[in-house]
Amino acid sequence: MTELNATFDDIDHPQILALRPRLQDPDPGVRRIALIELADLEDPDGLFWLVDRLRDDPAAEVRAEAASLLEAWEDTEVVQALCAALVDPQLNVREAAAQSLSVLKSAEAGREILPWTRHADASVRTAAFRALRELRLIDAAPLALLALDDVDPAVRREAVGVLGWLKQLDALEALARLASSDSDTDVRRAATGALGLASDERVLPALRQALQDQAWQVREEAATTLGKVGRVEAGPALVEALADDYWQVRVRATRSLGRLRYGPALQGLLGTLEHSISNLRKEAALALGELGDKAALASLHAAQNDSDPEVRKAIRIALAQLQ
Repeated sequence: MTELNATFDDIDHPQILALRPRLQDPDPGVRRIALIELADLEDPDGLFWLVDRLRDDPAAEVRAEAASLLEAWEDTEVVQALCAALVDPQLNVREAAAQSLSVLKSAEAGREILPWTRHADASVRTAAFRALRELRLIDAAPLALLALDDVDPAVRREAVGVLGWLKQLDALEALARLASSDSDTDVRRAATGALGLASDERVLPALRQALQDQAWQVREEAATTLGKVGRVEAGPALVEALADDYWQVRVRATRSLGRLRYGPALQGLLGTLEHSISNLRKEAALALGELGDKAALASLHAAQNDSDPEVRKAIRIALAQLQ
């Protein structure tokens, strides 16, 4: 394999050499297409030129293309070049580099990204944490915990994602604080979802508060997460959520009540079985089956001819569970 600090003089690959005139053409459009053809060769010898064009090509469209084409490679110099491109003067280059970084899979690549979480530019910090999220790199945990207090909401949101993927239980208190009081809706929603990594009552107060959030998206996430946490103590708050103004929240509350098998929800679920929105009727039928209370049989039998086939299927499933 050719080292990335090599030049064309060190390359003897005939197909790459044939592309050389177009890779050096004065027309940026020609150079961009030549880069695509170079990447299609999937030969490590072509990395040198892709990295070089990302770093030094005068045309933003070429640099952006190079950043996109490098997403399949995790060599150290490639990752370093992509990180450096996060501060490119052109937005399309920065976005392409951030996207390529976000699909990296190796811990080695993640370690190259770590220092960029402390960059002065918030967009760089955001991209760095987004890239680290699915790597589950434990070294990212303390940095993400500190970033929960970042002034930029996008950084806080991505830091929440890192902690959630790492299942950092020691971050629960900070996540609960964000879920309850962060000024940004997306951050509150992300933090609410991340609380699902717990399975004890410590997170219930924050989740109950999130179920009263002014943004329905946060309430929806809270209803879902309460089901994941699996504490029956969440039942009363979820029953109240069956009357939420937004059907999306009601659907998640209905599903969670079934998951918890919360018996006192019977009457609320029977009412939901008659709702005008078919998704709600379907979830209510499934939840009633999970409850295992034969008192629901009459209502389920009466609803067997529902106009929606998915609801009818859910009712058959519920009846099979109860009979």
